[in-house]
Amino acid sequence: MRFGKSTRLNLTLIGVLLFACGASAIMSDRGVSPAGADKEAPAMTVGQAIILGLVEGLTEYLPVSSTGHLLLAERMMGIGESPSASTEERQRTRNAADAYTICIQAGAIIAVLGLYFRRVRQMLQGLLGRNPHGSRLLANVAAGFLPAAVIGLLFNKMIKAYLFGIWPVVAAWFVGGVAILAVGWYKRTTGGPVHQGLSLEELTWRMALVVGFAQCIAMWPGVSRSLVTIVGGLVMGLSLPAAVEYSFLLGVVTLGAATAYDALKHGQMMLQTFEAMPIAIGLLFAFISAVVSVKWMVAYLNRHGLAVFGYYRIAIALATSAWLLTGSM
Repeated sequence: MRFGKSTRLNLTLIGVLLFACGASAIMSDRGVSPAGADKEAPAMTVGQAIILGLVEGLTEYLPVSSTGHLLLAERMMGIGESPSASTEERQRTRNAADAYTICIQAGAIIAVLGLYFRRVRQMLQGLLGRNPHGSRLLANVAAGFLPAAVIGLLFNKMIKAYLFGIWPVVAAWFVGGVAILAVGWYKRTTGGPVHQGLSLEELTWRMALVVGFAQCIAMWPGVSRSLVTIVGGLVMGLSLPAAVEYSFLLGVVTLGAATAYDALKHGQMMLQTFEAMPIAIGLLFAFISAVVSVKWMVAYLNRHGLAVFGYYRIAIALATSAWLLTGSM
C-alpha cells in the first residue's frame, strides 16, 4: 500500500511523539530528579506534562484512542512507578494519573468548541427556541449522549478496575484496526463511497441513539470514542464528513461530562499529587495540539478514508505487544 505525503507526515509525527515519550523516560531515569538524589522527584514533571498534553490533543479526535496513548505514554515515562515510593504512594499516583488522562481532555474540548463555534452557537440558539435546526441538532446530541451517561455512571468503577491497563488497550487497538479495514473493504465491495450519504441535518434522534450506544463501546480504553461514533454514523447512513462532525459535537458533551465528573471527584487528589503547574501546562498543550489535529483530520478525510488509522492501530498494537513480551517496558 502506498501512502500519500500527508499520510507519511502524520505517521512520522506520531512516531516522533512516541519516541519522545521513550526518550523522556530514559532522561528522567524513571522519575529521579536531575537536581540530585536528596531532593524528592515530582510525581509528574513539566516536561512529562507537555508530552501528555501533546499526546492527548493529537489523538483525542483521531480514531486511535487518546486514553490508550496516554496510558502507554505514562508507562513509558514511568509515572507512578518510582522505586523509592511505597506501594501505597505508587497506587495513589497511578489513580491520580488515570484521573488526569480524563481531565486533560478539557484542552481538546475547548479546541473543538472554538473550531465548531458556528454549530455550538446554532445549538445554543436552538436551546433558546430561536433556531429550529439548532434545536434538532441539540436533541440529537442529547440522544447520543444519553446511553453513555447511564452506562458510564453504572459501570465507571468496574471499567477503571479491570480495563485501565496496557494489555486491554493493546487488544482494543488491534481489534479496532481490523474493524476499520473491514468497514473500508465492505464499502469498496458494495460500491458505496463514504462521502455520499445523509447530511447532519438529516440525522434523526433514533439514528443518534444508535450512535450513542456504539459510543459506549469506547469505555474500553483503546477502542477510541471517535472510531466507534464515526463508524456508527456511517452505518446509520451519514456521509463521512457528517459522521465526523457529529462525532466531534457528541464528544464535546460526552468528554465534557466525564471531565467534569472526574475533576469534581478526583481534582483535589490530582492537585496534591501533580501540583497545579504541570496540570495547567498539559491542558494548554492539549488545546494547541488538538486544534492542529482536528484541522488535519478534517482535511485528510475529505480526500482519503479511514484505512491509514486501521493500519496504524494494528502496527502500534503489535509493537507494544513486542515491547511488553520482551520486557522492554
